[in-house]
Amino acid sequence: MNLTCIVPERHNYTKKLAAVYGSFALLTLFGLAATFVPSFAHASPVQKSAGTVSYHKQIWPILQAKCQGCHQPASAGGKLIVTSYEAFLKGGEHGPAFVASKPEASSVLDYLTGKKTLMPKGGPALPAADIALFKNWIRQGAHDDTPAAVDPIDAKHPPVYVAPPVVTALAYSPDGSTLAVSGYREILLHRADGSAMIARLVGNSQKIQSLVYSPDGKMLAAVGGSPGRFGEAQFWNTATNSLIKSVPIGFDTLFGAALSPDGKELSFGGADNSVRVITVPDGKEIMRLDGHSDWVFSTAFSGDGKNVLSTGRDQAIKLTLVEGASFVDDINTHFTAIRCMAKNPKADQVLVAGDDGLPRLYQMFRTKPRTMNQEDHNLLRSYPKQPGVATAVAFSTDGTLIAVGSEVGLVNLYKTDNGGPAESDKPVIGGTSLATLSGGHGAIFTIAFRPDGKQVATGGMDGFVRLYSLPEGTLLKSFVPVPLSAGAVRTAHK
Repeated sequence: MNLTCIVPERHNYTKKLAAVYGSFALLTLFGLAATFVPSFAHASPVQKSAGTVSYHKQIWPILQAKCQGCHQPASAGGKLIVTSYEAFLKGGEHGPAFVASKPEASSVLDYLTGKKTLMPKGGPALPAADIALFKNWIRQGAHDDTPAAVDPIDAKHPPVYVAPPVVTALAYSPDGSTLAVSGYREILLHRADGSAMIARLVGNSQKIQSLVYSPDGKMLAAVGGSPGRFGEAQFWNTATNSLIKSVPIGFDTLFGAALSPDGKELSFGGADNSVRVITVPDGKEIMRLDGHSDWVFSTAFSGDGKNVLSTGRDQAIKLTLVEGASFVDDINTHFTAIRCMAKNPKADQVLVAGDDGLPRLYQMFRTKPRTMNQEDHNLLRSYPKQPGVATAVAFSTDGTLIAVGSEVGLVNLYKTDNGGPAESDKPVIGGTSLATLSGGHGAIFTIAFRPDGKQVATGGMDGFVRLYSLPEGTLLKSFVPVPLSAGAVRTAHK
């Protein structure tokens, strides 16, 4: 289990979006934009013209810049969505947004001119020239001239990289021979020792946020998506490296995938505050929980597969029965936004960490009754505070070791039971780390233990995968997991 956590963006509008999404989660939205940008991703600038008005070149850019923030699938103000021509035409709770050839009957003009509630909400009215564009476009028939998108990326034409992309997910195959690594629009399979790339699994999602192998190693599951557009679960056949099925889910990125112990169900969270469980590999939704009040970054199944734990920015760790989507319990006292969670493979325990940098180990099921005093009865122990926000956690396969990564590029290793069992309501604080894995530059977003317990892999902000020996933590190898084009930026840290 690993968390796909996040990269800062270099665009001018970052600060505005941060006010909406929160600075930490915003990093997820734009982590790879600087390394690969497909040609069809850019909207044309607004063009003033006295002739035929173009929806694609003139109307849509205004909608995107001025209206889409409040009228998109995740936040459909007035039940109106403007992210596509079809949705804009459908309109909202007051009927169609426009009537072709009839500006006087088109409600969008009433809002833009202030005849009804002035839009954009809370901002200045659009310039008269922009309103005239809408009026003329509607009068001319309100045609959709959006060109058909041609996707330049597929299995025969994989992404071309000019710099190492941020590594957001890692997973070892159960036999320890293969290391799966996230890329832009793809999963890259490497030999476990980093000596060679085996295959490139090219899909639709811009961001692969989480990777997990089935218990028998015959399937690799991935979740991710394209921010503000769609979420996706992918199922890959590991014998043929071919796609079994792609399952589109929702309108934003998915996080924190976990497979049930029998490998028949996949859980994950989302930027829509939901937790879902789907069947594998057909993707039928069998559970959905909307009880979180913010983004859900991580999920985990109980040992018997009957329950799912979920956590994220709202600070809660929620326990839910899969059957009937019945909420059971908040197993923790809410201390801090949680960025990552990993389940102990040998016990019904989860390790969580987040903004306060303090890793905490919880038992899944309550053994003492809840009281009004909000005692943290499920807390087994805490580990030393990390140097900054904790951004990734992982358990070794035998459950005896944990690894905690932070935004400063360090990973600390601890014995899971360090400090002994808790004997009172006060949790035990774990001792010093067994080793500190250094060399990363920027946040660590993902950690994976090799099944044999002799190696651990890390990835993050700087685009490198690093392999360390266990338990001493010696750096064995550092490599860029994607092929870089000629003339690419090759000055990344080793």
